[in-house]
Amino acid sequence: MQFGLLEFLTLAGSLGLFIYGMKVMSEGLQKVAGGRMRSVLRWMTANRAMGVFTGMAATAVIQSSSAATVMVVSFVNAGLLKVRQAISVVMGANIGTTLKVLFFSWAVFTDLSITKLAIPIIGLAFPLLFVRTATTRAVAEFLIGAALLFLGLEFLKTSMPVPSAEALGFLQGLSKMGLLSVLLFVFFGAVVAVVLQSSSASIALTLVLCENGTIDYPMAAAMVLGENIGTTLTANIAALVANVWAKRTARVHMLFNVFGVLWAVLLFAPYLNTVAGVVERWVGASPYADQGAIKWALTLLHISFNVLNMLLLIGFVPLIERIVTRLVPTRNEFDEEYRLEYLDADIPVSPEVSLMEARKEIARFGKITHNMLAMVRELVTVKDARQRDTLMLRLAKYEQVTDRLEVEVGKYLTRTSTEARSEEVSQRIQGLLAIIGDLERVGDIFFQMSKSMERKIDDRLWFTPEQRHNLLEMLDLLEKAYTVMLRNLDVEQDEVLLDEAVEVEQRINQKRDQLRRIHLKSIESGDYNVRSGLVYNDLFSSCEKVGDHLINVSEALAGEM
Repeated sequence: MQFGLLEFLTLAGSLGLFIYGMKVMSEGLQKVAGGRMRSVLRWMTANRAMGVFTGMAATAVIQSSSAATVMVVSFVNAGLLKVRQAISVVMGANIGTTLKVLFFSWAVFTDLSITKLAIPIIGLAFPLLFVRTATTRAVAEFLIGAALLFLGLEFLKTSMPVPSAEALGFLQGLSKMGLLSVLLFVFFGAVVAVVLQSSSASIALTLVLCENGTIDYPMAAAMVLGENIGTTLTANIAALVANVWAKRTARVHMLFNVFGVLWAVLLFAPYLNTVAGVVERWVGASPYADQGAIKWALTLLHISFNVLNMLLLIGFVPLIERIVTRLVPTRNEFDEEYRLEYLDADIPVSPEVSLMEARKEIARFGKITHNMLAMVRELVTVKDARQRDTLMLRLAKYEQVTDRLEVEVGKYLTRTSTEARSEEVSQRIQGLLAIIGDLERVGDIFFQMSKSMERKIDDRLWFTPEQRHNLLEMLDLLEKAYTVMLRNLDVEQDEVLLDEAVEVEQRINQKRDQLRRIHLKSIESGDYNVRSGLVYNDLFSSCEKVGDHLINVSEALAGEM
């Protein structure tokens, strides 16, 4: 078969259609069940067995172990899951993705031509895209994605070149070097999975290569093992901008699969013979002699590999946690700030003790928003583009953390309120609920300030030295307000310094009024650019809003709401 540029583009397009179809199908399913999966991942991790089941269920529904693992990484990043809980979920996610490979082997590589139904499926689903109901549109996306996936796989089969004798001779030469050949094809499989960013897509490509006789059973098995390593890159990429806990979770995914490949390579011959024996009894043909049996052998290999690996490692979750902790050590104090340290809903305590623990957690909440103030201040003066981008990412991440903290602490306080037996406790709970709302709003304002500065940079706008100096003075006043508020968060109600908090807040208001008058005069006289002046006005006005929320916190702590 001649294989020129057109044939290469046809092959690449077939692969692209398959991957795009899988992406659309997975996204459709996530829209239908994504919210439910988040609830499942949050609550169904009480023990290791439940964690494994949760990972399997989540991956089976959203049809992507990478997406499920990235979701777990994001949950750990926000402090909703601990690394130890996430380990079992990742193990289950690896098993859940094997269901798709089983489906590929049955649907595409059998005499039943499901691809003939692809166009009718699109015809059925297309009108549903215009329905107002979001769930119906998501179902339509899923059906269209499935149809595109089937078409892509069919085109992939027909466009894959039949290898010549010379090509087969080259591959046969690579496959006759013993353990080195196995390692070579493991590496090749990992590279394919990294390039395609999908274990399912890379395994489907491997099945096509076997179907056409390009590679034999042992080398295809080695590729499948390598593809399990390559697919872990997605979660590690997602964790690059995450905190240390999320990075550890991503490393768990990689360690889990690397360890599995190591034992599978060491037991390569007996492992493959065992799989071949089961397949021969099942379908009546050996994958060593019949190309038609290879697809079932690889499917069984993929499933058994992930199940056996989970069974081997499920008892060593604490050890795995210690290993990834050593691999990704804590770099600074901020790495440890992304989880609930003091609140545990599973431990029954009295409402009074619950409020003490909630106060500690809220004090940490205040310190997190204080860190955001330091980042905003640095954004005003930083000139290095890379450092500025890093600050933007950190502020976005911290804003997500404040959202999560408000939800989690709010849920805890709401549960505590059902057990309150006195009006005093109820009032204290109401005050703390108001405080977390104010602190979350402060996080939002700081994030919006970073977006304003980002817009200024994108539009090539600049502040005058006077504007920059005025903003820094405003931020200095906020620093004083924070000093008072954080001190008030650490003391009892009768020790709250409300007078100092009010004094600083009044100075912030006066500074805002002064800057506004000067700003309007400067705009009128044309002293500086109007567009940069609008951003400048947004920033010092936002500082005043932060001051309002900080005084609200001190007033709530003093019992004046």
